[in-house]
Formats: sequence, structure tokens, C-alpha cells
Amino acid sequence: MRWNRTIQTVDVHCAGEIGRVITGGVLNIPGTTMAEKLHHLNTVDDGLRRWLCSEPRSAPAGSFCLLTPPCDPAADAGLIILQPDQAHAMSGSNAMCATTALLETGMIPMVEPESVVTFDTAAGLVRATATCEGGKVVKVTLDMPPAFVAKLDATVETSEWGTLRYDLCFGGVFYALVDVDQIGLTIVPENARQLAMTGVELRNRIAAVEAAPHPVTPALNGLAYVMFRSTDADGALRTCTTLRPGRADRSPCGTGSNSNMATRHARGTAKPGDSVVSRSIIGGEFTTRFVAETTVGPYAATQNRVSGQCWIYGISQIGLDPTDPFPSGFTLSDTWGG
Repeated sequence: MRWNRTIQTVDVHCAGEIGRVITGGVLNIPGTTMAEKLHHLNTVDDGLRRWLCSEPRSAPAGSFCLLTPPCDPAADAGLIILQPDQAHAMSGSNAMCATTALLETGMIPMVEPESVVTFDTAAGLVRATATCEGGKVVKVTLDMPPAFVAKLDATVETSEWGTLRYDLCFGGVFYALVDVDQIGLTIVPENARQLAMTGVELRNRIAAVEAAPHPVTPALNGLAYVMFRSTDADGALRTCTTLRPGRADRSPCGTGSNSNMATRHARGTAKPGDSVVSRSIIGGEFTTRFVAETTVGPYAATQNRVSGQCWIYGISQIGLDPTDPFPSGFTLSDTWGG
């Protein structure tokens, strides 16, 4: 065996959504802030992302959590999310995966009953409070970036569904939140393929006419995902975030749940102290608690906490043989869609 590049990961899932936490093999990424590091990965050199996130080293489902030295001395680690489409500023499920990996492997000493890990992200500091019992992280609660609504009940014209309404929100990345009944589907496992492909198509159409500028940090500009939503009989929010090139998030989606609380506040149906359960397409649950009102630039915003649980399922070593004919990987539409 002869490798000229080696990466170590702790492989974790959060309510079914895979987050492979890179614990060795990457020293740092250029940039003096996490926003600059994100910009570098997306516009200067995306070789690491393409190598890891494409076949044969990965599959359509899941992300890689890139840990770096923090730029802010108040943080324990920098965090950037690598996905098949691009590097992203923040992900709730992946931040929970990173917290679990750091504590359960001893990279950061675990303290019971609670351990705190603070991440430096391009969307700001994210404080993770882990509830720990018997050496296991049984819950992670994230102090999420402030969430705000940029546009409520915006519309896009479609030939398939006529005028389709969406809420443009930021919860760590930008979302178009779409009530799923507008496309004649329900959020159930057997509809995952159709939801995923429809969501990606809608995201591309909306992104073509909606710049989604962030009022403070330009590196956060741009629509990331379409999340479909509905309400279950017990009042829980049923969610399906759709990710390029064409898959459904297995988790309830932390940044999307964060965004949804902001829309409730904007419509006058949520106040500080309220909690909402988000339920994924496969039944996993997060709880979002509205902590306080705040602002981001000109926008009214909500400060929220999102809670969930993760499980480590493996430890991996990924290498690159210098004679490998696919050093940057590949994708095929049979499984990747699109």
C-alpha cells in the first residue's frame, strides 16, 4: 500500500444523517476568519471536498465535518461542513456529530453531567452543551446562529404547480421553506426520491432569481436548500430538507429547524420560551426552543437552541494512492440523481 494523502475520520450519525468527522490529516485551511476559510474552500481550492465527497470514497448521503484550529479564541475548534455540492457554513446535525466525536473519543475531555464545546463557524460561534452519562453523549443542545426571515410568502412561478409560495430564511445557511402540500406530496419515506429531485429543481429555480444576500457576512450569501414542511397530527413539524445533487436529509435538520422558528416568530405564532419538535422523513426528532429575540442587520431574528442525539458507528482511514485513476472522484446519476 502506498498513499500520498491520508485522512482519519470518526463516523457518526445524527438521527440517521451521516456526519464523518475529520480528526486527522488536515492541518488548516487558509484564511484569518472562518468565513475566509469557507470562501477559500468554495472559490479557490475545493480539491479536499471533491476528493472526499465523491465516489469511490463516499456516497450521496452524508457529509464530512472539517475541524480546523479556531480563528476566535473563545472557541475550541473551527467547523466547516463539506458536502457534494459545496462547503457550507453550518449544519446542526453535523455540529452534533462533531461534538459527539470530540467528546466520546477524548479529543476534548468529557465532563459529566454536562460538557461544553464551542465551534467557530462562518455563521458565528456555536455553543454545544452535551448531556453525558456513563461516558456517552446522550443529547447535544446547540446555541444556534441567530435565525431571521428575509422574505415571508415569496413566490416563484412554475409550470407544474402554478404560483408556489416559500419563506426565505437564514438559520446558519439560507433556506427556501416550502409547504409540501403545494406540490401534492407528503413527507413519507416512499416519497423521498420525488421530494429530493423536486426540491433540488426548485432550489435551482429560486436561486436563479433570488440572490439571498446575507446582511453582515457575504460568504454566507446564496440559497443552500429547499426544505419541505408540514404539520403532524400531534403538532410536530414534519421536515424534509433536499440537498444537491438529489437526496433527502435523514435528520430533522438543525439549521432548517432554526429557520422555521424564525418564520413562526415572524407570523406571530411563537414567543420566547416556546418549543417545537421537528420530525424527519424517517421519524427522528429534534427539539427547537425559542430563547430570545435579537436582530441581524435590519432583520428581526430569533435566538434558538436545537437539541438531538448522535451515535458513533465507525472509525475510518481514507487514503489516496498516487496511481488512482479517480483522484478527484466521480458521481453517476444512477444513485446521485441530477
